[in-house]
Amino acid sequence: MFVPSDLTTAEGCAELARIARERLGEIDILVHMLGGSSAPAGGFVALSDEHWRRELDLNLMPAVRLDRALVPSMAAKGRGVVIHVTSIQSALPLPEATTAYAAAKAALSTYSKSLSKEVSPKGVRVVRVSPGWIETEGAVHMTDRIAQQAGVDRAAGRQIVMNALGGIPLGRPAKPEEVANLIAFLASDRAASITGAEYVIDGGTIPTV
Repeated sequence: MFVPSDLTTAEGCAELARIARERLGEIDILVHMLGGSSAPAGGFVALSDEHWRRELDLNLMPAVRLDRALVPSMAAKGRGVVIHVTSIQSALPLPEATTAYAAAKAALSTYSKSLSKEVSPKGVRVVRVSPGWIETEGAVHMTDRIAQQAGVDRAAGRQIVMNALGGIPLGRPAKPEEVANLIAFLASDRAASITGAEYVIDGGTIPTV
C-alpha cells in the first residue's frame, strides 16, 4: 500500500501514522528510510538557517515524529522493531556539500541509541543501519552527471565518487537489495537479541575501527 505524505511536516507524519493504524492495526515493524540532501556546495558558510532546517526536517524529525506516534503501542504490547537508517556520513562527513546532512544523521543516530535504552526493556528493539554509497537510481544519475561534467564515462564517474569518499575497499558501491537484506534480517526473529546497535554496510569505506 502506498500513502502519499509529506514527512518533512508534522502534519504529514501524523497523517501517515493515522492511516497506518487504520489499515494495518497494530504496527510490529517500523523502518525509517527517509533521507537525502538538497544543500548547496560551498562548505559551512554556504548553509543558511533554511538549509539547516530543511536537512533536519528531512533526515531527523520524521523518525522522531513517527516513533512518537507509533512506538508507544509497540511498548504497550511488549514487542516491536524500529530500524533507523542513518549514514556513514555521521562519522565521515564531506565538508564541501554534506555538513548539514551529516549532522542531521548524527543526531538521528544519537536519538536512536537513546530510544533503544528507553524502550528495549519494554520489548521494542531499536537498531541502526548505516549505509555508505548505495547505487540507487538517484546515485546512478548523480554519477552520470559527474561523469558528464568531467568529460569521462560512467565507470570513471563512479571512480570519482569513490575517490571522494576516500575509496571503497570492496571496489564498488552497495546495491539497494543488499541493504534491504540486512534490514530484513534485523527486523526478523533471528536478530531477537540485537538492540541499540549500529550495522555499517559501506564496502569498507570507513577507514577506522
